[in-house]
Amino acid sequence: MIKTTRRTALSMFAATAIGLVSAAGMSTAAQAADAVKIGILAFTSHSPSMIAEAKGYFGEQDLTVEFVKFQAAQPMAIAIASGDIDFGMTAISGGLISLAEKGAVRIIGGALQETPEISGQKVLASKAAYDAGMTSPDKLAGHSFGVTTAGSSFHYMAHKIADKAGFDRSEIKITPMQKVPAVIAALKSGQIDAWSIVPNIAGALTKGPEVVEIGNVSDYVDNYQVTTVFTSTRNVTENRELVTRFLAGLSRGIDDYNAAFVDKTMSADEVAEITGIVHKYVYSDQPIEKAGPRIAAGAMRINAGAKLNISSVEDQLKWFQSEKLAPEGVTMADLVDTSFVETY
Repeated sequence: MIKTTRRTALSMFAATAIGLVSAAGMSTAAQAADAVKIGILAFTSHSPSMIAEAKGYFGEQDLTVEFVKFQAAQPMAIAIASGDIDFGMTAISGGLISLAEKGAVRIIGGALQETPEISGQKVLASKAAYDAGMTSPDKLAGHSFGVTTAGSSFHYMAHKIADKAGFDRSEIKITPMQKVPAVIAALKSGQIDAWSIVPNIAGALTKGPEVVEIGNVSDYVDNYQVTTVFTSTRNVTENRELVTRFLAGLSRGIDDYNAAFVDKTMSADEVAEITGIVHKYVYSDQPIEKAGPRIAAGAMRINAGAKLNISSVEDQLKWFQSEKLAPEGVTMADLVDTSFVETY
């Protein structure tokens, strides 16, 4: 009896152990991190996701991240729609709006925001155009203005300047150049007369003799929601929990970004850590001693919690439609899902 009982007990123990191992294996599989691809541009304003990945904030949300680099906003929207990437954070483009109409993408949050207390996007002139009298943005009429693509944020800003300055939009010659480096080269060589860009790039360009700063975008566009966070409509409708986890991780990266570069409430050591993280993607071809100040100079406020300025998004949608750069039938409901973040 004793021998049989021991065998029975050992068998029961073994079965229990196997069951626990199997259960643990199933639990591990169920909790395996979701792999997501995030589209980025090599700007300081895209660094919250970089920070969130390096600091483990995405990891805490059971997400593993791969970054995919782009050089303009529109290709990023196309990549979201095709499933090549899962999330993006960049300016609204005509392509994004058209894809929203087709039910492919949705804006789910806000990112870079022009605010009065922070030096924001600058309007630049080639030295030749400046010397010829284009000394402020309200003198852009009759001049060429570089953009990456028609319907880009650069295009929107140029026309908003025209509206505020009181001349017809058609008086600015919009000149698509496809990529930011091409716009920079054209401005420096005088092939185009003007451009608008974030302050760190503007500051670097105006240190040379070829480019002159002539104004601020914020003087012509009120409370501009410069960039937004977006994903596929499929994620919004079928994988809401993934979107929620992504935004939770991103929001912590935004908090660190603002604390380090905008509000400057971090210690010097903490700022150095954050700068080192960003440097892997922004000005990575330069030594940290040179890149660090340029990274900091490019910082503008990013909305805490990815809060979204709905009125600015609506104004942008109306502009795209007025310029026939987006379908007339697209509504805000087509473009934006307001259920994930706070809006105003």
